[in-house]
Amino acid sequence: MAKEKGRKLIAQNKKARHDYHILDTYECGLVLMGTEVKSLRQGRASLADGFVDIHDHEAWLHNVHVPEYSQGTWTNHSARRKRKLLLHREEIDKLESKSQETGHTIVPLALYFKDGRAKVEIALAKGKKEYDKRQTLREKQDRREADRAMSAARRRQRA
Repeated sequence: MAKEKGRKLIAQNKKARHDYHILDTYECGLVLMGTEVKSLRQGRASLADGFVDIHDHEAWLHNVHVPEYSQGTWTNHSARRKRKLLLHREEIDKLESKSQETGHTIVPLALYFKDGRAKVEIALAKGKKEYDKRQTLREKQDRREADRAMSAARRRQRA
């Protein structure tokens, strides 16, 4: 059997980038059961309510929904169980100290397979205020309008 290459995205948390200022990102492995891997290979997962908690110098991923495997038997996993994250000790210590600061949290951004192994991209984040969210949305719309105007000008030049 040929080994998988590259990155295959399973789930993405777009709302996290809207609700938080992303300060730092980390890629980490996951401790999964067999039925969870099979369910993820079907491309089914949700990071919407997910967060990372550090307890006893171990990082745990909470509230990530991986649905039960349809062909699973009594060995099937529970959909919202907490899953251990695989990080280096220095990374865990850094995340633990930073997350203790007021307003900081650790959120999952993406869940994907990289070279056949399940990985999750987590981020140290700081919550945005309502006016920050509006400002980000306004900047995004301005950028989109500028791109449209530039592409329309290029089309007029060609014609």
